[in-house]
Amino acid sequence: MSDKPDLHHPWLVAAWPGMGHVALNAAVYLLAKLDMTLLGEVEAGDLFDVDHVEVKDGVIQPGRRPQNRLFRWADPAKKNDLVVFLGEAQPPVGKYAFCRRLIAHVRPLGVERVVTFAAMATQMHPEHRSRVFAAATDRDGLGELRRLELLPLENGQIGGLNGVLLGAAAEEGLRGACLLGEMPHLFSQFPFPKASLAILEAFAPLAAIDIDLAELDEQSREVEQRLGELLAQVEKTYGAQPHAEDEQYAPEPAERDRLARSDERRIEGLFAQAARDRAKAFELKQELDRLGAFKAYEDRFLDLFKKPG
Repeated sequence: MSDKPDLHHPWLVAAWPGMGHVALNAAVYLLAKLDMTLLGEVEAGDLFDVDHVEVKDGVIQPGRRPQNRLFRWADPAKKNDLVVFLGEAQPPVGKYAFCRRLIAHVRPLGVERVVTFAAMATQMHPEHRSRVFAAATDRDGLGELRRLELLPLENGQIGGLNGVLLGAAAEEGLRGACLLGEMPHLFSQFPFPKASLAILEAFAPLAAIDIDLAELDEQSREVEQRLGELLAQVEKTYGAQPHAEDEQYAPEPAERDRLARSDERRIEGLFAQAARDRAKAFELKQELDRLGAFKAYEDRFLDLFKKPG
């Protein structure tokens, strides 16, 4: 970022790919519905390696390291602007060094608070309400979360950068919190928008922002029905499943080698709609998730937010 943007008491929201796409979907929903724009990138290539190359039509593509992007939203009420960080991957080593670098990158922007999104796997049934567990970097922040009727994560660990970033923030004197949306551990490799919805329902009053969650709520109901039917079949065949409550990360479902031409045409149509109206971007994200194709289109998808809508 060559020029320092004029931000009003900004908060940093950080998310990475993980279990159930919970954090990523919540962050992308903010990007789409708040009409956010690209602010810049955080250079951290030295902390990542290239562990594979893409092959397209038999031709090997150049190696590519994960990108780390920052997006901004200007609060019309001039209370708390948002800076959303989206990382494509977590570094295999040097996690604390990466987090300290990210904090150093956003401190000149005047960031006052850091919030991370994450998933918490439990034995919840897909039809049950997703609870939101929370932890804060200080007692005042914890009290604020309690007043929102969130469930304190009394003891335990928050795995990955969702937790480590808050440790780095606290070290620099920044207040912070992690919001963990509950999801069924049995379906950890499936997108679970109900947990993303629960996180944003908690985050909106915390940050005093007004955001329409109707589209995410509708998607949650559709997925709830499908997973409920699938769970009934699983329980009938295998019986009750083991208990798991710790945050964990599951690999992305395998990308499809080829999309049907009808799917490609639909994706292109949704890209065209989202280019005209970024509020349509979340519908595009849903379709890419359904096809298992988000990773293949991720750069192009996030490029939608490069310029003001």
